[in-house]
Amino acid sequence: MLERYEVEAFLTLAEELHFGRTAERLHLSTARVSQTIAKLERRVGVPLFDRTSRRVELSAVGRQLCEEIRPAWDRIGDAFARAVDAGRGLSGLLRVAFNGPAEGQLLVGATQAFHSLHPDCEVQLREARLPEILPWLRSGEVDLALTCHPMREEGIATGPVLVQEARMLAVPAGHPFARRTTVSVEDLARVTVLQMPETLPDSLRDDRAPRRTPAGRQITLGPSAMTFNEILTLVGAGEGVFAVGAHARRYFARPDVVYVPFEDAAPVEWGLAWLTDGATARIRAFSEAALNVVQGAAPSP
Repeated sequence: MLERYEVEAFLTLAEELHFGRTAERLHLSTARVSQTIAKLERRVGVPLFDRTSRRVELSAVGRQLCEEIRPAWDRIGDAFARAVDAGRGLSGLLRVAFNGPAEGQLLVGATQAFHSLHPDCEVQLREARLPEILPWLRSGEVDLALTCHPMREEGIATGPVLVQEARMLAVPAGHPFARRTTVSVEDLARVTVLQMPETLPDSLRDDRAPRRTPAGRQITLGPSAMTFNEILTLVGAGEGVFAVGAHARRYFARPDVVYVPFEDAAPVEWGLAWLTDGATARIRAFSEAALNVVQGAAPSP
């Protein structure tokens, strides 16, 4: 098997046909180039170059070796350059998933800010159902996603929290809670709490549907649904209640659902997520642009 330095020395000398110029291009001494070529020739068993006091030429065997190695070596170089561009470059295509209109609106602003700094990188926004976010990331269908936190999952990295909003309880319009100005986390022990799909990380499912209140009271868990609209439909049908972010009042207003603020619950958080081993320069730059956008003008619920 040829070593990289041997291939470079052979192909460069095949182009230059001069040991001195080859040494200059490779930042080596002429003696080192000569030693490398001599070593190759001993392994092949015949000269690869015909040398005289005035000129250096490829031998017949050397010419054949060059013609067969050169295309493969060029492909290796091109492949490596593409890998560097994918990992460190700021051009090409960046695919970003979101799973709701409020998230989409935030991403539009982030995309505009990112594109103003990196106009050679195209951003493609794609709407996904919440259970599709992780499969899309793992399969490479998208590069990153704006989603609910906490998203603690092996192989998934999350960026800084971009949005914090008041947590509210979606309740049926005819429920006694609908006539209240606030509810408490302890009130969850008095109702059935709907769940997110089992395909989502436990960290996120437990955040929206805990099994016990802070005082240790048991919470009754109800059915799960695949989409946010399905959950709200179950709420409106009286199947249970569900914790949401305050943006739901604006983007998901319904006559059969009322949103009541919690008086003592932690806020709902959103942020970007991507594969742990896929943090390219494009992803880091987009995450920074998104953070700058929300810090400059945080969206109101």
